[in-house]
Amino acid sequence: MSAEAARAAEILSQLATPLRLRAFAELVHRGSEGASIAELAYTIDVPVQTAGETLARLVGAGLATGTGNGIYRASPGTLREAASALDRSQPITAYLGDYPQLRGNFTHGRLSTMPPTLSERYAQLGELLARFLALEGLHDEGEINRRLAAVTDDVAAVRRMLVETGWLERDQAGTTYGVGRPVPHQARPVG
Repeated sequence: MSAEAARAAEILSQLATPLRLRAFAELVHRGSEGASIAELAYTIDVPVQTAGETLARLVGAGLATGTGNGIYRASPGTLREAASALDRSQPITAYLGDYPQLRGNFTHGRLSTMPPTLSERYAQLGELLARFLALEGLHDEGEINRRLAAVTDDVAAVRRMLVETGWLERDQAGTTYGVGRPVPHQARPVG
């Protein structure tokens, strides 16, 4: 895991406790007005000391600003940056740079929508995924499924699309897969 992804995971883990999540949500709700420790304690129904400790954790994670008895405000940009860092750490992201027209089909590094079957993008998606799989030799269906599961929830549909577009070939029994055609030579992602 990259340092950027580790930092993002730490930031997001700070919101994994219901109390910190409620406190952060309240600060976001209040916007630039913010809240004092006492106001937050009253709103989320906890003792002032607990609210102060919660705010200290949020400030430490960069999710809020403020100190002492002053006004605390949410820093939602930190959360957006953390989500973006996690998106960048997804295995398909490095390949998507060569296929900007397909970015809309992916959400947080996962294939979320398939292009229409007769569109140019359908064939481009096949090429992108063939590059991502980087297959050499023959592989059983379980291995193909495991690799595809890193980028899609609908493994069967994507595997079928790869066969339909000619990027994968399968044996008569439908249990062994190999490269259907050569993948274009483009710079391989580093990482």
